[in-house]
Amino acid sequence: MSGPSTYVPKSALGRWFESRLPIAGLIHGSFIAYPTPRNLNYWWTFGGILSFMLVAQIVTGIVLTMHYTPHVDLAFASVESIMRDVNWGWFLRYAHSNGASMFFVAVYIHMFRGVYYGSYKAPREVLWILGVIIYLLMMATGFLGYTLPWGQMSFWGATVITNFFTAIPLVGDAITTWLWGGYSVGNPTLNRFFALHYLLPFMIAGVVVLHVWALHVVGQNNPDGIEIKNVNRDAVAFTPYATIKDSFALVCFLILYAWFVFQVPNYLGHADNYIEANPLSTPAHIVPEWYYLPFYAILRAIPSKLGGVIAMFGSIAILAFLPWLDTSRVRSGKYRPMFKIFFWAFVLCCLGLGYLGSMPAEGGYVIAARLLTTYYFGFFIIILPLLGIFETPKPVPASIADAVLARNGGAAAQPAE
Repeated sequence: MSGPSTYVPKSALGRWFESRLPIAGLIHGSFIAYPTPRNLNYWWTFGGILSFMLVAQIVTGIVLTMHYTPHVDLAFASVESIMRDVNWGWFLRYAHSNGASMFFVAVYIHMFRGVYYGSYKAPREVLWILGVIIYLLMMATGFLGYTLPWGQMSFWGATVITNFFTAIPLVGDAITTWLWGGYSVGNPTLNRFFALHYLLPFMIAGVVVLHVWALHVVGQNNPDGIEIKNVNRDAVAFTPYATIKDSFALVCFLILYAWFVFQVPNYLGHADNYIEANPLSTPAHIVPEWYYLPFYAILRAIPSKLGGVIAMFGSIAILAFLPWLDTSRVRSGKYRPMFKIFFWAFVLCCLGLGYLGSMPAEGGYVIAARLLTTYYFGFFIIILPLLGIFETPKPVPASIADAVLARNGGAAAQPAE
């Protein structure tokens, strides 16, 4: 989509370097002259926000590892030392822990936007699958990082999550023992979780590069779900149009991020994690971080341990099959009246599962979780395939320029520079 760059350096040194390693041309073609649909709204700014948050998490994480000690006898004390003794250590720790939550806020908005506007449909299937892989790596990284402070929730969360593998027939116990490095969560577990938590963000960065590459091959989707037909009428240059819009959205997002870091840094955490891990004292209610709660509710909604584990992992894996489960020929939900209703019901379902995941697994909470779990899977397996058959979509404009003209009351669309 971006095509070969027409960038030509002005200096002789620049031309010499560009002829041997065209980095400047790659940047120019991908982030300056890259044609961007002229009808993008602010929901499309979260890709840039996620890129910023990934860099912020990697930078703060690297600095924190310089002061952290991955040992069960010293981990909790080293985190407290970071908070009290390291210059700006409290800021680094709060920026990193709250940054994980902000990362997931942005990625959930990014994913729901993709579902609503059909960003997973052809020719963007590989782009979508790469996004699902990034999400899986994020979930693994977040879980591993949550264990590192070695507080009560860290220890017992690690114990509960790793015990899921015991549900695997025949080899489950062996896999769990291998993960632990022994017969219970202990020092070998903490060491390998620390190593993996340090490694996975760089794997995420690598898949993000592939994700952006795939995006630049097929081009960006847009709110109308129409491909660019005429670059001069349907698109604008990425810089300055999209960069200014993304920068403004990033500043607004950073204000929210800063409010959590400086005003309520522990609001999204759990008080029990300020108690050092004690294998002899189980917390009254073990809960994961908020961004795992919908899947935790699905896990607990299934009576069988193996069935719950399959349902939990299946609820994530099913996202990768979305391009083939949605049979509608219309891409954007903007023109699909029935899809809109079911989509917003799906959003409420996910929020409801998140709430139920934070509640005790008893009584009405379990029944409600089972009902919402049924709708969660039904949305993908039943509703989306049938909507493509029975839904009558609204007429889709012939081009992005026509959609913009209709929205602006017939104002002339200006060609891109």
